[in-house]
Amino acid sequence: MKRHFSFLSLLLFCLPPIYAFQNFDDVQIEITPVNKNVYMLTGAGGNIGILTGDDGIFMIDDQFAPLSEKIIQKLKTISEQPVTYLVNTHHHGDHTGGNENFKEQGALIFAHENVRKRIKDNKEISGTGMLPVITFNEEVNLHLNENDIMVVHVHNAHTDGDALIYFPQSNVLHTGDTFFNGRFPYIDLNSGGSVDGDIEAARTGLSIINENTRIIPGHGSVASYEDYKNYLKMMEGIRSNIQNAMRMGKSKEEIISDSSLTSEFYTDEEMKDTFITGPRIRETFYESLK
Repeated sequence: MKRHFSFLSLLLFCLPPIYAFQNFDDVQIEITPVNKNVYMLTGAGGNIGILTGDDGIFMIDDQFAPLSEKIIQKLKTISEQPVTYLVNTHHHGDHTGGNENFKEQGALIFAHENVRKRIKDNKEISGTGMLPVITFNEEVNLHLNENDIMVVHVHNAHTDGDALIYFPQSNVLHTGDTFFNGRFPYIDLNSGGSVDGDIEAARTGLSIINENTRIIPGHGSVASYEDYKNYLKMMEGIRSNIQNAMRMGKSKEEIISDSSLTSEFYTDEEMKDTFITGPRIRETFYESLK
């Protein structure tokens, strides 16, 4: 297993600095049952979604290459089946880092066409091991493990290649990084992400699900329908506040330093030790909306 494939390059491939030089030897993979035969795996990086059944394991995202063996061993505790299908919710390395390893194990990897393009265009990554072999434009449906799986592209949200994955029979939605639960989101403006697109992605997700749906966010704990609605309310509220400040002629620096624009949702003190702090989310909104 090529656990360290182009690893330094991968760590620097659109990753938050908190992961850049992490010691993965100490990372533990944990499993959280979500609903019926759907599980969430956590370790380092984005949340992994798992659907088990006789058709094999359907997997959403795969974190980092050095964690692949740990993930495989943990999966054996819930299923004797191999990973047969793997979808990447977007191109960031904490969601695609294990692609080559799972491809070697026989998984068929697919993603939005922009995911393949962004990985392929990264000159620091050699070879084709990480590349999805099947791509789609707007939507693809799979019928596995007694679920009619919906994979839906949402435009220019966290990035330009995001996908939502819904398991209707299990009533679970995986949002990728279009939804961060319990914190401010990271919107990758340099990879085609936008505030407006992230808001529309949440609206799309809410339109697909119902009040009993369990939600696996890109980062954070398993969420409820109300949690997801509150995230949308926060995003719309911050957008309105930033737009009003911009109309009043406030400068970028004034907006970044004005904690009142976001304190209704999270205070700067609450978010001071997170990846996306209060000043950083205000800067992101300003840059996206200007």
